[in-house]
Amino acid sequence: MTVQELKQRFIEIYGGDESGLAGLRVFSSPGRVNLIGEHTDYNGGFVFPAALTLASTVVVRRRNDRRISLTATDLPGVMVTASLDELDKFRSIKWGNYQLGVADELQKAGYKLIGCDILFHDTVPLGSGLSSSAAIEVVTALTLATLGNEASSISKEIDMVEMAKISQLAENNFIGVKCGIMDQFASAMGKADNAIFLNCRDLSYNYVPLDIKGFKIVLSNTKKKRSLAAVKYNERRAECEAGLELLKQALPEASCLGEISRKQFEAHKLLIKDEVVRKRVEHVICEDDRVLLSVEALKQGDIKKFGEYMNQSHDSLKYLYEVTGEELDTLVEEAVKIDGVIGSRMTGAGFGGCTVSIVAEDSVERFINEVGEAYFKRIGHNAEFYVSDIGDGGREIK
Repeated sequence: MTVQELKQRFIEIYGGDESGLAGLRVFSSPGRVNLIGEHTDYNGGFVFPAALTLASTVVVRRRNDRRISLTATDLPGVMVTASLDELDKFRSIKWGNYQLGVADELQKAGYKLIGCDILFHDTVPLGSGLSSSAAIEVVTALTLATLGNEASSISKEIDMVEMAKISQLAENNFIGVKCGIMDQFASAMGKADNAIFLNCRDLSYNYVPLDIKGFKIVLSNTKKKRSLAAVKYNERRAECEAGLELLKQALPEASCLGEISRKQFEAHKLLIKDEVVRKRVEHVICEDDRVLLSVEALKQGDIKKFGEYMNQSHDSLKYLYEVTGEELDTLVEEAVKIDGVIGSRMTGAGFGGCTVSIVAEDSVERFINEVGEAYFKRIGHNAEFYVSDIGDGGREIK
C-alpha cells in the first residue's frame, strides 16, 4: 500500500476531505532480523541485527483533546481510544496495549504528549520473530514524541536511542515481557545495507556493511502460533539470572553473563549444579564469542565462515538453550541440504517464528520450492518465505 493510499484510507476511517491530506504525517519503523547473537541481549552480550524493509508505518493527525485513537488497516472495525491521563486501564486489551504502553513511558520520561488519531499499516508478519512488536513500539514512540515536541515548541531532534529504550521499557513494564534492547534498537537505529554490531551492556555500536554480493537473505516463517513464547522467554531469562548468581561466587565483579569470558566459564561452570541452568549459561557465553568471530569473518569477506557460525548458533539454540522446536529445526535441516546455502539458523526468541538463511542468488527459487515442499510434508502446513533487503531505521516519511 502506497503512502497516498494509506492517507486515503485514513480519511475514510477518521473523516475529512481531500484538502486535509496534506496535513497528515507519515512515520515508519522496520522489523529486524538478528543475523547472530540470540538470547544474549538481556544477558549484556553482543548481538548482530539488521533492519528489514518490512515495517510498521503510521499515518497520524493531531486532535484537539488528550485522547489517542488507534486503528489498523488489517483490523477493520477495531478502534481503541484512550485518554492520555488514564492509560493504565488499557494494559490488558487485545490490541493497542503496546502503543499505549509507549505513550505511558514517554510521559514518565517527561514528554508532553498531545491527542492524535493514528492508522497503523504493518508489513512485518505478526508472531514471526521479526520484531513486529518492536516496529510498532518504535514508530509509536517516534510519532508521539515528534508531535508532542512540536506542540510544546521544542525544536531538538528526537534521540532514536532514547526511543529504543522507552520502547523496551513499555514492553517490560506495560506488557510484562522482560525483553532486552536489541529489537527496539535495531528498529530505531537500522541503516540500509548494514548490520549493527551492538554491545548490549553499554549500547555502544558500529555499523558493519553487509557485503554479501551474490547472496540473498531469505527469511522462512514456520507459521506456528507461539502461544508459550512469552512464558518460556521469561523462564529462560530467570535461568540465566540464576546461573549468573552462582558464577558470582567466583566472579563477584560480573554484573551480567556478557562480562564473563568463555575461559572463566569453563573454569567455574561446576558451581552451577543444575545441568539445565548450566546449559543455558553455556549457550549465552559461547554465542557471545560467535558474534565476535562472525563480525570479524564478515569484515574479512569470509562469508562462508560467517555461515558456519550461523549453523553453530542454531545447534546451540537447539541443544543448549532449547528454544527451537520441530518446525524451526525442519526449516534449518532442509535449508542446509540446498547447494548455495552457506548458513541457516532460527532468529528471534524461538518456539516458532522464522529462520534466516544466506542463499546464493541463483539458488533462491530452488530454496523456496524445495524447503517449502519438505516442510509441508513433515509439518502439515505451508511455510512462508520473504526475500528482504536491509533497510533504514525509524524515520518520518516526507
